[in-house]
Amino acid sequence: MKLAVLGPGCWGLTIAKLLNNNFDDIVIWGRKQDISPMLLNEKKIDKPLKIELDKKVQITSDLKSALYGADIILLVVATSGIRAVVEQIKQVGIEKNQILVNLSKGLELPSLKRMSEVILEILPDIKFAVLSGPTLAREIIEGHPTLATVASPDMVVAKKVQEFLNVPSKFRLYANSDVIGVELGGSLKNVIAIASGFASAMGLGDNLRGSLLTRGMAEMVRVGIALGAKPQTLYGLSGMGDLIATASSPYSRNYTVGSMLAKGKKIDDILLELGSVAEGVKTSKALCELAFKLGIDVPVSTAIYEAVYTDITPKEILDKLMNRKLKEED
Repeated sequence: MKLAVLGPGCWGLTIAKLLNNNFDDIVIWGRKQDISPMLLNEKKIDKPLKIELDKKVQITSDLKSALYGADIILLVVATSGIRAVVEQIKQVGIEKNQILVNLSKGLELPSLKRMSEVILEILPDIKFAVLSGPTLAREIIEGHPTLATVASPDMVVAKKVQEFLNVPSKFRLYANSDVIGVELGGSLKNVIAIASGFASAMGLGDNLRGSLLTRGMAEMVRVGIALGAKPQTLYGLSGMGDLIATASSPYSRNYTVGSMLAKGKKIDDILLELGSVAEGVKTSKALCELAFKLGIDVPVSTAIYEAVYTDITPKEILDKLMNRKLKEED
């Protein structure tokens, strides 16, 4: 059994380490400029996490060799890079028996497409699945167990991926056919996680943070249902489960972005300091554009969009949210 992991970032290396005993061969692919000398020569990184891979793991910038003979291909790159990488996969070629599994959480700009829509637009005939859930990399590296969902329009594919990637006592997977719900849950919760970090850093208390999470979850469900997701999926591991984890953990990049925004830092400086992608930043823009097209009110998400892309102050954001016109709870 061979596993190919496309993306040498923190999450890609974490999942490769987690699945080490599930596969005989593991290859990690990345662009030359994305593979550090330490990773290439010593198969480890020190930042942003300390991750040391097994000796059997191969590191390469040759996509053809990485894909050759792989039973499972994990796509673990930033959403902004998904289209370009999938185009490269198309050029190299993918076999009918190979399964491509996307682990990236976000929406494409400016198209507002989910990652499965982008991938299947380019590779319409592949076996495809998406994996999402509460998967903070640091906790997994530290050996803590978690659960996630594998979704595919073909349940045979979903169950096959579930079987191949499940790690006893460490990584419990559930199969699902609601690709839309699993993708939207994993994407939209990042925006609400920023709101949670924002509220925490302002010292506004757990009451308000709980309120923001609840109202933010309502926005996720309204938008998700309008786009074809099942409500129970959004209340499952990839939606509510992932939201609870990322909205309460300092290990979450999106939570960290929110806390830094509340302290008055600008988004460009925040991302430079983080040194990694926080998908909720761009997703806030995509979510607000989607909601506008659908005619859906998303005040919490709009507040985060404004915090990221305008010069509005934290106090002004809070005042706008708290002093909106009174309405019925939905």
